[in-house]
Amino acid sequence: MKNFILRRIGTAIVMLFAVMTIVFILVHMMPGDPVLQMLGTDTNPDPVAVESLRSQLGLDKPILQQYGSWIFGALQGNMGQSYSEKISVMASIGTRLPRTLELAFVAMILACIIGLPLGVLSAQKRGKISDLIMTTGASLGTSIPVYVLGYLFIIVFSLDIFHFGFAMPSSGYTDISKNAGAHFLRLILPALTLALGIAASIMRMTRSSVLEALSSESVRALRAKGLKEHIVISRHVVRNAFIPVITEIGLQMGNLIGGTVLCENVFNWPGLSTLLVKSINARDYPLIEGCVLVMSAIFILTNALVDILYGLLDPRVR
Repeated sequence: MKNFILRRIGTAIVMLFAVMTIVFILVHMMPGDPVLQMLGTDTNPDPVAVESLRSQLGLDKPILQQYGSWIFGALQGNMGQSYSEKISVMASIGTRLPRTLELAFVAMILACIIGLPLGVLSAQKRGKISDLIMTTGASLGTSIPVYVLGYLFIIVFSLDIFHFGFAMPSSGYTDISKNAGAHFLRLILPALTLALGIAASIMRMTRSSVLEALSSESVRALRAKGLKEHIVISRHVVRNAFIPVITEIGLQMGNLIGGTVLCENVFNWPGLSTLLVKSINARDYPLIEGCVLVMSAIFILTNALVDILYGLLDPRVR
């Protein structure tokens, strides 16, 4: 098991280094000049001002030297200074990252609350109308894009077109230390928007795993002994079926970080994803590199932890 864990950690480190390299190359291939963006002019710029700012930002150095400096700084936790925010990249990310993680965490909790019991119930009701309704709903949940679902929720729950008698806030952010109630009210719609697609995937995986466990010989033997169905399901089927489901949940947690890009922009949630979009528009190289690197690191490390957990739960993997 020790060698298995070390291999996964080593693979994660190699992948992270590859991501850092790819991110650096792609950022520097972007059209547009950050120097001209900062000077606020694209036509007839002052050559002296351009060269002075380019030298100040270190963009006049050879590309390999810039790459080496960025890698060396990133390994030390220093990703440079943001061009647009005028503060260090780490400070800017440190402010926004907790908001994105909060959104993703709440969305995953909601997805598990919705997806797990529906998956078990759908497997128990296999072939019935209720199973058809649930599986159809899961297919729709995985098919509808996040931004479409977000705008639908805004129309239904914020504009209150069906006259429910209440209207949810559709955008913005309130610091939890200032007003906890307003904070969680503004969190509900974006978290639910992210959760439904993930819940659909979890439900489908749960249904498939439970059906496989229900058809096993051990379950047939337990039923033949006269055990009640709810005992068979809760004590034997669910325990065996949840190993692949846990893997699915872990992988979806990594995907959630990427899914927040669209969701945060729809609901104007000031997290890491909105910071990334803002930095791209400003051609803020250090901030783009920092945001993408952090999001990629979360995805890679989450997958590595899922693989390790899967190995602990299932001896066949080891």
